[in-house]
Amino acid sequence: MSKLNLTLCQSDLAWEDIDANLNAFEKRFESIKAKTDIIILPEMFSTGFSMEPFKIAENWPGRTMSWMKDNAQKYNCVLAGSIMVKVAERYLNRFVWVDPSGNIEFYDKRHLFQMGGEHEVFHAGSKQLIISYKGWRIAPFVCYDLRFPVWSRNRNNYDLAIYVANWPAARSHVWEKLLMARAIENQCYVAGVNRVGIDGRDLFYDGNSLMINARGEVMSDFKKEKEEMLTFEIDKADLLDFRNKFPVFDDADDFEIKL
Repeated sequence: MSKLNLTLCQSDLAWEDIDANLNAFEKRFESIKAKTDIIILPEMFSTGFSMEPFKIAENWPGRTMSWMKDNAQKYNCVLAGSIMVKVAERYLNRFVWVDPSGNIEFYDKRHLFQMGGEHEVFHAGSKQLIISYKGWRIAPFVCYDLRFPVWSRNRNNYDLAIYVANWPAARSHVWEKLLMARAIENQCYVAGVNRVGIDGRDLFYDGNSLMINARGEVMSDFKKEKEEMLTFEIDKADLLDFRNKFPVFDDADDFEIKL
């Protein structure tokens, strides 16, 4: 498939209330009118960016995972976003991808936000993930990962990067500029999905979710501070044509990431 439809879900989140968040998303899904292949939710969409996973993290796989499978099947599309989970005795900020057939892929957030204390309670992931879906190669990342271009570096092995976040409004300009930079330097589409509202730590989020093409051009027009779901069509043929005409990967440096 040359084209793919993405629905970016810019939402407020109820603090540490899984039931309230899942119920709210179910109601919002009912309002989706456009055909979509992937619905993308924010970081920690079922709880908000809480640093108390010992109270609310689900054992993997848990009921939110089951909820994602049910809704992916119901709407015949992928459902994706990050949740906090417990695996063995470790807590993880895990990006989860569930397709309509119930197939699951996941990526554990590599860069934990030390200024928010995330590194003190969560365990960092160590593996990148490339998902193959409908002829597209998709790389998922979570929030603070955005600040680390080497981790996001495209070795010509992905076409779309997804960043899900709880990115505060105080640094919204950084979020916007880094998303554009990742699209340009990696010659890929970039979907950045952020939350809105005020969380349980009194941090304010203005959304500013973005869909960006490989030229660094913003395709979206999300209203700041508003809950909104918008659907975008991305075109693989257009992406490959652009890469062929401006083949920067031919001159890219080889490198190795040491963890």
